[in-house]
Amino acid sequence: MDSRSSDTIAGPRREDVLPDTATAAVKIVIVGGFGVGKTTMVRSVSEIRPLTTEETMTQAGVGVDDNSGVESKTATTVAMDFGRISISEQLVLYLFGTPGQERFWFLWNGLFEGALGAVVLVDTRRLEVSFDVIGRLEERGVPFIVAINTFPDAPRHRLEALRAALDLPDEVPIVDCDARQRASSRDTLMALMRYLHALAMRRAQQPSGL
Repeated sequence: MDSRSSDTIAGPRREDVLPDTATAAVKIVIVGGFGVGKTTMVRSVSEIRPLTTEETMTQAGVGVDDNSGVESKTATTVAMDFGRISISEQLVLYLFGTPGQERFWFLWNGLFEGALGAVVLVDTRRLEVSFDVIGRLEERGVPFIVAINTFPDAPRHRLEALRAALDLPDEVPIVDCDARQRASSRDTLMALMRYLHALAMRRAQQPSGL
């Protein structure tokens, strides 16, 4: 027998095992432009060790990726981020963070399959990187909320001005979020769940056939 076999760990870590009390699981997608904090949010809020696909940025991306405003960023997600958080003893959210660069957006098709809703992370220093992201969600009919990631040097805007700039319907919630903080990221996910519940109740109250 290989002497190393006794050191081999089989199966998941104890903290990664799904709780026995969990009876429902929901898939949530965290989206946004390049460098808005998606990987940071998944890492901060996940109760398991998150799976990330960050790779070092190289010269191959020069002239292809738009890193305006985040020139100091040295790594980027090339496939997805994955994490998990228990909202209650019964409800578990599976979190999928999408790649931000447009050349990787073809991966979104699979990531959005079966998703109940989405969080759009926004950097107010670069609102323009969110326009296409929101447009794609609206085209797919995926319900979403907008979370303003509070970067230290980011400008603050009135809610009405942000809603107008992003061309958001009145019913889409806009919340503040510090993606570095677990409590803040969890509150953002709870805001999404409340919004999804409100949409479900609204549909249930509609007369049949409409």
